[in-house]
Amino acid sequence: MRSAFKTGFLSVDWIEVSIKHKSVDWVTGICNIFVHLAPGNQIISRNHPKFTAMATNGNHSRVDLRYAVVTGANKGIGLETVRQIASKGVTVVLTARDEKRGTDATCMLHNMGLTNVVFHQLDVLDPVSIESLAKFIKDRFGRLDILVNNAGASGVVVDEERLRAMNIDPETWLSGKATNMVQQVIKTSYETAVECLNTNFYGVQRLTEALLPLLQLSPSGARIVNVSSLRGELWRIRGYDLRNELGDLETLNEEKLDSILKRFLKDLKENTLEAGGWSLMLPAYSISKATLNAYTRVLAKRHPNMLINCVHPGYVNTDINWHTGPMPVEEGARGPVKCALLPDGGPTGCYFDQTEVASF
Repeated sequence: MRSAFKTGFLSVDWIEVSIKHKSVDWVTGICNIFVHLAPGNQIISRNHPKFTAMATNGNHSRVDLRYAVVTGANKGIGLETVRQIASKGVTVVLTARDEKRGTDATCMLHNMGLTNVVFHQLDVLDPVSIESLAKFIKDRFGRLDILVNNAGASGVVVDEERLRAMNIDPETWLSGKATNMVQQVIKTSYETAVECLNTNFYGVQRLTEALLPLLQLSPSGARIVNVSSLRGELWRIRGYDLRNELGDLETLNEEKLDSILKRFLKDLKENTLEAGGWSLMLPAYSISKATLNAYTRVLAKRHPNMLINCVHPGYVNTDINWHTGPMPVEEGARGPVKCALLPDGGPTGCYFDQTEVASF
C-alpha cells in the first residue's frame, strides 16, 4: 500500500509498506516491516543524506559499508552489542529465536535513531533457520563482514527463588567456592546438557560454516567473535589429560572436539563426571565454552585472512547467570564490540578477557 504522512523526523511524500514475516529493515526507500508503523517512527526519504549510510540495494553491496550479524540479540549482551556496533555506522542484522522479541528490540533501536539495524529470525538449533538467514544476507547484502556468535544456553535447571535467597556474592561465584553450596539448586540433566552443547558449540559451528562463504567476500577480511566465558578457561578443567587435549593447537580439529563432547555426555549419563575430570560447576556450560574456545583457534588457523577471536565479556548481569553478575550490559558488550571492530592486522586466534588478550 502507498500512503502519505508526516513522521516525527521529516515529511515523506510516499512510502511503500509491505509485510514480511521474518525481517524488519530499510531497503532503498521501502520499509519491510513485521509490525505496524507507530507514531514517531523515523522514516527517512531516499533523498535524505542519511539514506546512503543505512540502505542497501539488493545484492549490490558497497565496499564502504560493513554488514554484521549478532545472534541471541533481543536482550542482554547481544542487544547491547548490536546497539554499540550500529552506533559506529555498521548495518547490523539483529537475530533472535523469538520473532516478537526480536522485532520489538529492533523497533526500540529504530526509535533511538539506529535505523541501520534489521531483524531476521534465527534459531541456531534449526538448520532450515540457518539456511534462511544465509540466503537473506546473500540476497540483501551480497557479503558479510562481522559475525558475533552470542546466543547461548546455561545447560542447567535452577531453583531461582532458593538461589536468590542464598545471596552468594560475586567473588564466591568467580572463585569456584560456590560449587558445593549450589548443588541442590542448580542441576544438570542430560536433556539440558544436550541443548546447551547444541546451542553453545554445534549451533555456532553450523552457523559459522553456513556464513563462511559470505564472510570470505569481506573486502578487508571478516571478523568472527565467539562470546565465551571464564567457565571455559583451561585451568578450570579438572582433568590434566583433558586440559592438554583442548590446549594442543597442533592436534585440534572439529573431529576431536566432537569426540570430547560425546565423551562428556557419556560420562554425564553414567554419573562419572568427577572421574572423567570434567568441571562440576555448570559442567555442560563449561565444556561447551572450552570447546568453543578451541574451535575459535581451529578457525583462525584455517582462515588467516580473517580476525577470529573469542571473548569472555565479564560477569555481567544477564538472564544466563540469573542476574547474579555485578557488571552492566553496557560494560559487558565492550569486549565483543572491540573484537568485532578490530582494525586490520589485529590479533586473531586469541581469547579476550573483556577487552584484553588473556591466556586460554
